[in-house]
Order: sequence, then structure tokens, then C-alpha cells
Amino acid sequence: MDAIVDLKHVYVARGENVVLHDLNLRINAGEHIAILGPNGCGKSTLLKTITCEVYPLVRADTSVEIMGKQRWDLTQLKRRMGVVATELPGHQTLSTNGCDAILTGFFSSSTLWPHLTVTAEMRERADEIVRLVGAETLRDKLVGEMSAGQQRRIMIGRALAGITVDHAVASRMLILDEPSNALDLAAQQDLREMLRGLAQRGIAIVLITHHIADILPEITRIVMMRDGRIVSDGQKKDLLTAEKLSGLFERAITLTQRDGYWNAW
Repeated sequence: MDAIVDLKHVYVARGENVVLHDLNLRINAGEHIAILGPNGCGKSTLLKTITCEVYPLVRADTSVEIMGKQRWDLTQLKRRMGVVATELPGHQTLSTNGCDAILTGFFSSSTLWPHLTVTAEMRERADEIVRLVGAETLRDKLVGEMSAGQQRRIMIGRALAGITVDHAVASRMLILDEPSNALDLAAQQDLREMLRGLAQRGIAIVLITHHIADILPEITRIVMMRDGRIVSDGQKKDLLTAEKLSGLFERAITLTQRDGYWNAW
């Protein structure tokens, strides 16, 4: 199976501090994984490394390949890799309606600026995405008037818009950074069910989280991080245990499982 992400001996510095240490990570096409760890462990920096927003330190043994290439035009990369961050793209997004906010994904912009040309094909694709993410009632609603859960739904649609349809589905990736933050229980459940549908369509899901309940039943692999290092990488059935989680978070943790989801306290 072809690798979407292949990192070897990666070190990343932010300012004067090295925050990722000797990372080795391979994510295959169509694979669904969760990157799990406490706050400050380096998960978000790993995301930025995967999306080429930050670059590793130059070392003889370091290698970064994204979808088989070491160098990317970021505009082209965003057509294969949709990223759902914890923040909106810009304050202009708040005054953009739901459908237009999804359309901004084609341009990686915060709103539909006057110089941007939206084609009929883009609008057709946006209509498909509106239905796919269950946002029909949000088409004409301003993002600033939406709840946090509604905004997250639109931002996932925006990320999907950036993934062009001229590539095989299995070569596309959706990366979600702490997707359930600020969502109430109902919105969390709606979000997870929507993500399950996308995973079942073959879009690779990379979930970055410290919430065990976010880990979808379709996710079969867990990568555990602590202090800027990958400390475990393996099958969910082997790593999602009370013993492993207690060691990762340095707290006594109890686990329960229901309908393919896990909860911890």
C-alpha cells in the first residue's frame, strides 16, 4: 500500500527549542489513525510537519515524503490533504455564509474575495459537500451566527472542498486537530457519526486528540506521543488499554467500551 506520509528521523525546532525528537511515522493510503497524547506533547507540531507548515532540522538521516514527494507546491498539496484546525481561517469567515465558507476551501481563503472566480463545477461540488456533511440548513446562515458544532461541520466541508475529485479517493486525507473541543454532547455525537461516514467512503482520517471518546470505531491504529516523541505505535486493540493510557497520561485511568467507542476517566 502506498504511503501518504512517510517521516524518518524527523527533528523539529520551534524557536530555540527542539519540540519533536527522532520521529518515524508512516501513514498508508486509506488508513485511519489517531494520534493521542497529553497537551503539549507535540501533536500540533506533528500536524504542521505533515502539512509542510514547518520544516525539520537538516540532518543526514532525516527524510520527509508526503504522497511520495519530498517537495510540494502547498497549493497542490492542499488539494489532496484537508485540514480541520481548531480555529477559523480568519475573522472574515464569521461574516460568510455556510455555502460560501465551504467554497473558500477551493482557494484556501478566509472568505470569497472579489477577485476569486467560483466556477459552476465548484458550486456543484459544494452542493454535494453540503449534503455530505449534513449542512443543508446552514447554507445561508452566517458562520458567526452558528454554534460551535455547526461551525465545525462547515469547516470539515471546507476541508473536503480543498480535496479535488481528480485523484483516487484513497489518496486523500482529512486531518482533524482536536475536533470535539468546545462541542456539547449532542454536537460531539453528530460530528463522530459524520466522520464515520467519511471514513467508510475511503478518505483517510488522521485524528489528533487527547479525548479517547473521539476515536472512531473505524480507527484501527493508535500513535501515542509524549514529550515530542512517539512512545507507542500499533493496533488499537493493543494500545487502547487502561495500563497504556495510565502510563501515557501519568494518571490512573479506567476504560469502558460501548458500540465501538471507548471512554476513559
